Amino acid sequence: MSLTKVYDAPTVFKHLNGIMNIYKPAGMKVGHVKNAVLHNITKALNEMQVREPRKLETPLLQPGGAANPLLQKLETIDLADHMLTTGPRYQLSDIRCALVAGLGKHTSGVLLFGLNKGVYQSQKIQRNRPLRAYHVSGCLGVATETNLPDSRITVRSDYLHVHPERVSALAASMQASHLRKMYELCGVDLQSQAAYEIACKGLIRPANNAEPVIYSIKLIEFQRPNFTLEIHAINENEEYLAAVINEMGIELRSVAHCTNIRCIRHGRFSVENSLLRHGWSLRGVMRNIAQQRLVLEQHPHLLEQDKIELRSD
Repeated sequence: MSLTKVYDAPTVFKHLNGIMNIYKPAGMKVGHVKNAVLHNITKALNEMQVREPRKLETPLLQPGGAANPLLQKLETIDLADHMLTTGPRYQLSDIRCALVAGLGKHTSGVLLFGLNKGVYQSQKIQRNRPLRAYHVSGCLGVATETNLPDSRITVRSDYLHVHPERVSALAASMQASHLRKMYELCGVDLQSQAAYEIACKGLIRPANNAEPVIYSIKLIEFQRPNFTLEIHAINENEEYLAAVINEMGIELRSVAHCTNIRCIRHGRFSVENSLLRHGWSLRGVMRNIAQQRLVLEQHPHLLEQDKIELRSD
């Protein structure tokens, strides 16, 4: 995708609108990612051709007609020297930036932001709550206090009896359990015609935003004691995904803890189009916004309120 070279900062800032797909590294907080990207953007804008600040015309007379001594003193200051103390033209606060959905500190992968006018798009995507896909890795034989790798080890157990067939069967059982739970909340039998008609209408989402639901879970790699699951979920968080690994370890008559969480897809936004850390520049952000704009054009339903929700009433 070819981009036209522009050296005028106001023109670039005018087109700095849309969804930004950033690859968040593990161990880095979302707020630090946001500040790093915005800092690089404002730094690049200030290095481009910027317009001169507008001069403010203020009367030198006080309401009573007397001269204002403070303004007379300011009038003697050289304008060029005064401009050196006002700071750069573009500040972090000049760019509106909204997060679509956060990731935990230990989680890496797709992280979506809305910039300037793209904030409204980010709000629509957030209300639609699209599925997120993860690659979640675990390690058998060791349990930790928080189910995450940087926590204190609490239990050790044998894991030689665990085989990939048992892990796959347990993953299928957990997926079926979550699917049954969704239809129970809807008040219909999973094997009924009503359940079939509901499923035909599209993806079913829980009415409660705080209730995690797993739509798909399968084993994609097994090298004892390490294994990796692909999980498609909604309303999830880092602690919940780590708890799933811990629960599977117990069901397998062993223990396990989560070693790595990677978000590979958020709705239609994939990790392949995520902006890596070395590309967190103004040029990279503009190119990335153009790529995500094509995704929204190809999948307009991401901005439409057409989801089907389960309600318990």
